[in-house]
Order: sequence, then structure tokens, then C-alpha cells
Amino acid sequence: HPNARPQAGLNKADIVIEENVEGLTRFAAVFHSDGSDPVGPLRSGRTQDKIFLGSYNKPLFMWSGGNYRVTQVINRSDLVNIGHSASRGKAGYYREKTRKIPHNLYASTTKGWTLAPEGSGPPPAQFLYRGVSDAMPSTAVPVDGAKVSMYNVKVYWKWDAASGQFLRYTENVKRELEPHMSAEGTTPVDQVNAKNVVVLYCTYKRSWADRKSPEAQTTGKGDGFVLTNGTIIPITWTRAEQTDVFTFTDSSGAVVRMTPGRTWIELGFKKSLAQVDPGVDPKKVGWPAT
Repeated sequence: HPNARPQAGLNKADIVIEENVEGLTRFAAVFHSDGSDPVGPLRSGRTQDKIFLGSYNKPLFMWSGGNYRVTQVINRSDLVNIGHSASRGKAGYYREKTRKIPHNLYASTTKGWTLAPEGSGPPPAQFLYRGVSDAMPSTAVPVDGAKVSMYNVKVYWKWDAASGQFLRYTENVKRELEPHMSAEGTTPVDQVNAKNVVVLYCTYKRSWADRKSPEAQTTGKGDGFVLTNGTIIPITWTRAEQTDVFTFTDSSGAVVRMTPGRTWIELGFKKSLAQVDPGVDPKKVGWPAT
């Protein structure tokens, strides 16, 4: 939501998943190698969260809460509920006075980690990575960026050779692209960026817990793209069970390896990406239909 910007913590997360919800999108930020104090604003969860987060080995789940049925799903899942109510404030939740509800709930990853159950272990590696001297696969094509149409949110990921990462832009109400800024507290400090952007074409169904809520089906098989190291690679994604990590293979059947660093995953609709080739003005590339 535009009123939630600038968010704190997006540029400290290892992985960020953007999911379609009711008429807009939400971010699920995964923190493992680094934390963010504060992190937020935090919002409610969806049943699709327990599906795509199932591969992280019982992760701690920070959220503002949800309706009764969604809360039941989270409590019965592999996610460890350390939400605003469930943790009774022990994860450092607070309301930022300079912002309006519901875009003002923050917490602390440092305090959240202290609530990990005894015996908790690290998550499995979610991706395979290239070595410094490893060549890019023949299926990788140079690209300036990609336009991704989410639910009433239009995103442009632009390759920045100087920093070796993709920078995130979003279309504003004037239909102009503007940088999406991350924040420390409420002061913009950096544009949202990623070493890798994975766009998964997903089927969305209605959640049984809330018929107004879409639910991305992230098990099974589908198509998509990986943006990495200034290139784009068409992929097939597979994932048999919710507890499995994704496998991304290219047209040759080889597993696609990522650039070490932050990865964003866009849980897009089918055919939701438009490629922007080198030297092409992104304004001349139409937005994919949703």
C-alpha cells in the first residue's frame, strides 16, 4: 500500500516475497543472516503465507494478526506464531506515532528471534548460487529490466550495472515510474534493490478462510523468469510439497543458479512479465495484462 511506504527492513531481508492480496500486494520479508530493528509496518496474514513459507523449517511468523480462520491456519501450520497478539508484545511491537493506523505497527527482529522455540534450527538453502568464476548459462539473455503487473501494482525492475543489482520502481497515480525507497524508521535511505528477481507465474484460487482473499498455489509446476546478473532466464519452477524448496530449471533442464545476495520473488499471475531489452525505453514496453 502506498501509505505503508517507506517500509523499514526490505533492504536487510535475505528474501522478500511479493504476493497478491485483495486489490493490492503485500510483502513477506525473510530475515536470516541479518535483522532489522525496526521492521514494518506489519500487516495481517493470509492462508497463502503458510504455503510458500513452508520450506523455511518452522519460521517465526511476525504479523499484525488475522481473522479467526486465518489464525487457525497459521496456528496449525509449521509457522511459529509470534504475532502481535500471540506474542503479547514480546517481539517488540509498537505503534509509530508519526503514522496512521493500520500502517504504523512495527516490531524488532532481534526481540523476535528470542521467541524461537527450544531446538529450532536453520532453514535449508532456498537456492543454488553461482561461484565468482562461474559463467552464465547459455539460456541467459542480457536485459535492461522487466515490467511486472501485480494486483493493481505495476513494478519495474531495472538493472543497474554500477551496483550490480536490480532497482525497484513502481508506477504512481500519474502513471509515472518512481523509485521505491526502503527506510530506517521513517527516513528514506536507499532504493529497494535485489541481486535476483524471480517471477513465478502462479494460479490464484480463493482462500477457504476468506473468500475475498486470493491464494497463490505455489506447489506443483509452472513457468516464470529469473533476473540475475543483468540477464533474464526463462524457467520452469517445480515444488512437490509445501515443505520443499523451489527448483528452477532452464530450457536445457539445468538448475538455474543465483547471484549471492538478496532475492525478491514475485508471485505473479500468468504472463505477468514484459521484458525490457537493452537500449529500449521502458515507456515503449506495455504493461502485461492481469
